[in-house]
Amino acid sequence: MDWQRINEIDRELLYVFNGSDSLFFDSLIATLTNGWVWLPLYAGLLYVVAKNNTAQQVMLTVGAVAVCMLISEGMAEGIVKPLVARPRPLNDPVYGHLIDTVPGVVSSDFSFFSAHSSNTCSIAVFFALLIRKRTFSLMMIGWSLFNGYSRLYLGMHYPFDVVTGLLWGLLTGASVYWVYYAIYKRISPKQNFISSQYTKTGYSLEDIDVAICLLLASVFFGLIVALVTIL
Repeated sequence: MDWQRINEIDRELLYVFNGSDSLFFDSLIATLTNGWVWLPLYAGLLYVVAKNNTAQQVMLTVGAVAVCMLISEGMAEGIVKPLVARPRPLNDPVYGHLIDTVPGVVSSDFSFFSAHSSNTCSIAVFFALLIRKRTFSLMMIGWSLFNGYSRLYLGMHYPFDVVTGLLWGLLTGASVYWVYYAIYKRISPKQNFISSQYTKTGYSLEDIDVAICLLLASVFFGLIVALVTIL
């Protein structure tokens, strides 16, 4: 199968996920694809880390998250996108007119691969491995997948761009966690957490619930914005 045929399949798949005739969903997804909307979630994650670790462990964890972002963002934006130079679907000179777009959602840089997908997946995977609570992990992975879907809905990326971003984010998050854990074991006393109030990695379930609530608060904010838009 040649690259041209792969591009054709990619476009055909994009038409399945791209856009809708709903002003509500246009507004909802345009709002929730904005990184600033998720600041409460990031604050919640920092809260969980700070409440359940020593100062040295907090610095290690924050540093690991920063490395996740540096690797995922740096590979996408700094290396792969300029080399591949694939136009975003909404900017494609031939097929761009077939893409459903949302007013105000524009970008002039390249499409392959999705830094949104890579960044969110690396964070989701790292924190899922760090905290080890099923509900929390599923919500973080769902958050990452939604961000990937939003890029298709808005015509910002092709499916292959998003899938590649998710895979790179998965690899990045898991690799950084492996290095983090090796260092963590060296600087932290060995502990066994057997209380029903903590995960097996020592994170308070109550604190984790705070992060989950803040994630849901961002979603609720997006719903409110979308409702106001159609009223």
